[in-house]
Amino acid sequence: MCPGLSPIVDRNSARRKHDTMVKIQLTAVALGLLARAIPGGAFAPARWVGAARRTATSSQQRVEPMSMCGILAIVDSKSTPDDLRLQTLTLQRLVRHRGPDGSGIHVVEDTARGRASAIAHERLAIVDPLSGNQPLFSHDMHRSIAVNGEIYNHKELKAELKDQTPFRTASDCEVIIHGYDEWGVDVASKLDGDFAFVILDDESGEVYAARDPVGVNSMYMGQGPDGSLWFASEIKPLQQGGCISIASFPPGHYYSSATGGLTRYYNPSWREVSAAKNPLDLVHVRDTFIKSVEKRLMADVPYGVFLSGGLDSSLVASVIARVRRKRFLEQGSADDLKPVKSFSIGLEGSPDLAAAAKVSEFIGTEHYGFTFTVQEGIDAVSDVIYHLETYDITTIRAGTPMFLLARKVKAMGIKMVMSGEGADETLAGYLYFHKAPNGTELHEECVRKVGDLAFYDCLRANKATMAHGLEVRVPFLDKEMLDVTMLTDPDYKLRKAGAPTQFVEKWLLRAAFDEPEAPWLPDEVLWRQKEQFSDGVGYDWIDGLKAHAAKVISEDDMASAPIRFPHNTPTTKEGCYIRTIFHSHFPNNDYGNGAEKTVPGGPSVACSTAKAIEWDESWSDPNNQDQSGRFVSTHDSATRG
Repeated sequence: MCPGLSPIVDRNSARRKHDTMVKIQLTAVALGLLARAIPGGAFAPARWVGAARRTATSSQQRVEPMSMCGILAIVDSKSTPDDLRLQTLTLQRLVRHRGPDGSGIHVVEDTARGRASAIAHERLAIVDPLSGNQPLFSHDMHRSIAVNGEIYNHKELKAELKDQTPFRTASDCEVIIHGYDEWGVDVASKLDGDFAFVILDDESGEVYAARDPVGVNSMYMGQGPDGSLWFASEIKPLQQGGCISIASFPPGHYYSSATGGLTRYYNPSWREVSAAKNPLDLVHVRDTFIKSVEKRLMADVPYGVFLSGGLDSSLVASVIARVRRKRFLEQGSADDLKPVKSFSIGLEGSPDLAAAAKVSEFIGTEHYGFTFTVQEGIDAVSDVIYHLETYDITTIRAGTPMFLLARKVKAMGIKMVMSGEGADETLAGYLYFHKAPNGTELHEECVRKVGDLAFYDCLRANKATMAHGLEVRVPFLDKEMLDVTMLTDPDYKLRKAGAPTQFVEKWLLRAAFDEPEAPWLPDEVLWRQKEQFSDGVGYDWIDGLKAHAAKVISEDDMASAPIRFPHNTPTTKEGCYIRTIFHSHFPNNDYGNGAEKTVPGGPSVACSTAKAIEWDESWSDPNNQDQSGRFVSTHDSATRG
């Protein structure tokens, strides 16, 4: 075990280990110990958790393979097929950490034009590791697809197909290629899931690519020096392959060579504030979120949950625990009796570790809290920047402990985790939202924040976990959940200090799960003030990173920063330190369109957009601009009054 990254197993672990040796007798007495029924069909938190020997499930209950992977496609290259195959295989190794369980490649030659195309895939097998490798193919074998993601409505879409030819695999992603055959470019808009994929037509040479609505899964596109078109899960293959331009593939868009470029397919009405008129419906919020979590439990995998002890991840963990108990009573799977594993990380004595342990004891998870030191975090920063492919300060601050945690979780045999990203953007959870002058401006900021998720929280969650071949799922960003939260009248998201309701950020979500007769969380956690992940792991982490940067970055380094980094020039020593490391991994190309252009810039306070800085006159001073939540005066540990 790595020094410093030592697990702190919750106080009930010894009892749970004993419980797992107990055979559960499925009697009324045992059921009474597991849960007690409450009105509405839900179940209260169990205070005792046991496990029985795993029982076999019927073939009708078998869950299809799902996978998070790494993809690379090079279209219309002037290289020979053999040279392109070797080049693709070589570059594909740069994303193999995303899919260490298998590889596949398909190369197509256009002899008439002297061009070739390749599509490749690195697979992280969630179940059924001996089959389901990609690329996948259409029934006539004329089209191929490489997919990174999972499609939750694949069964419904399969039933809609006119051509009911049996699929070759049990993969949830195969429906995309057959759907494209029937629905064409509209296929992306029909998918419910998190995805990034590329389809190649062997006969026509046409290419179709798409990314999920908010960018949960990463994807980039670029142009090769020979005019070829490139797509990849990460920047690294494009950078190493010498692309003359690199850009983040926009979420909610598809690319079609047949129609001549990018098209937005995800056009929710809530992008306009005039559409956000729905009245407060706490039951609908709660039910939709439970459904979103349950949907993401459809795979039969060793999974767990990131439990920081904050509101969002704690609700995810609580819903998982309750859904599993309910599912056991309805279906009788002994596997659902085993406590779900939960994981947290922080500096010794951090607020997140304490809160996570309290939540775990309350909802009955098998909890592992890992500690790290400031030095261990600093030592990992270069690797974090390499894998996250960003120099955004907040993303690196928060991504470092998440990167360290993901490595430990994967080492324990876990392949998938759920996490709480997205609630702060949709429900105005960041502390700077306290300054929103009215519901209209609050909603417009929420729209901007959701639109930026692909550059920040989604990027961090996806890449920090996939660096170790660990999949993350984010139920707050489910399409139905987005509609429920974003179409609610934004006035219900305003914080009203001292009022009987809306007296705290994300009051709407807290109130939806405030059921005293069957509590989902301890009150002190349900109503805990928002802590950004980079703060919650321990304030000394950010302070220590800043101190280290101040020591290694000189005034001369700062003076030369505008020359070395003309795009998004860093204004602080911490920013310059991070940017210098980023540049060492991803040097600027000769065309001014390299990896550095994929990272947004601009001032921020507590993760705000630049526009929201207008809400507080004091924030216009660069000395008052920092992404930490402590730079908002309403924070309990505010750095300024």
